[in-house]
Amino acid sequence: MLPIRHAQKICYMIIAIIGVPVNLVAIVILSRGKCGLSTCTTRYLVAMAAADLLVVNTEVILYRISWYYFRGSFLDITPVCSVIAILTRVATDGSVWFTVTFTFDRFVAICWQKLKTKYCTGRTATVILATSCILFCFKNIPFYFTFKPGYIIDNVPWDCFPIPTYYTEPGWVGFDWFDTVVTPLLPFAVILLLNALTVRHILVASRVRKGLRCESKGGNGSDPEMESRRKSVILLFTISGSFILLCLVYVINFLYYSIAGINPDYYNYSLYIFEQVGVILQNLSCCTNTFIYGVTQSKFREQLKSAVKYPVTSIIQLINKQNN
Repeated sequence: MLPIRHAQKICYMIIAIIGVPVNLVAIVILSRGKCGLSTCTTRYLVAMAAADLLVVNTEVILYRISWYYFRGSFLDITPVCSVIAILTRVATDGSVWFTVTFTFDRFVAICWQKLKTKYCTGRTATVILATSCILFCFKNIPFYFTFKPGYIIDNVPWDCFPIPTYYTEPGWVGFDWFDTVVTPLLPFAVILLLNALTVRHILVASRVRKGLRCESKGGNGSDPEMESRRKSVILLFTISGSFILLCLVYVINFLYYSIAGINPDYYNYSLYIFEQVGVILQNLSCCTNTFIYGVTQSKFREQLKSAVKYPVTSIIQLINKQNN
């Protein structure tokens, strides 16, 4: 197990080092509202970045890294690590479902023009995001009762181990299925369906618009509407595609141990590696969106360049003032 342990330590440190600053940068830049995105899109992307940041802080730093490097700290007290587990679940649900809500928002904006003016607003986005957060909190409260202490010292319970009945008792097995169906099986299906419908609509609309433009203008000139849709679709597909690819191993692992009726605690070495790769990739998905914005959004790149240059220009201006 030692090689995989060392690999895990390195991977989680990299995710923490990258994940915290890139998500903070994304939140700051997107919150300024100067990236040429609609208000509702901006709020969804900010919420996604905030959820990703919370996942990195709870799952990666407070749980994974603290377990490797700070064993025996107060974070290992059973009630504390149980709360951390709940926060991790809430953050993960938010990260996943905010991607779904963003996908649905773009689907409405592209495919349902009549509904767009009413649904694709900042107020609607705020209500949906706030409601989702409340539901996630209630949904994950039962996880607090799925852990038992590993040992007790001076009446203080330490460590969080899954209760033995979690993978065997029908109630907990059903809850585990419900949890994984909600995140990420159902989001997988919804995102794939919405993207397929979006592509279908765009292809049909593109052929119609090309036919109309050929009749009216001889087929010359650019189409601003289709160009706008193209940029929106690129952002949509890169975000949802990245999410699906990075969470795929995690989903396959869940389906395997659920269908085979195997407790993951008793995996052999190969299956353990497969399981841990899935967890690492899922956590890595919390670091990718900022890079996607940088690649697909020119105005985001401009804002990022300005943010990087600002400290340097401020120092230069301060030096010049002192010299004068």
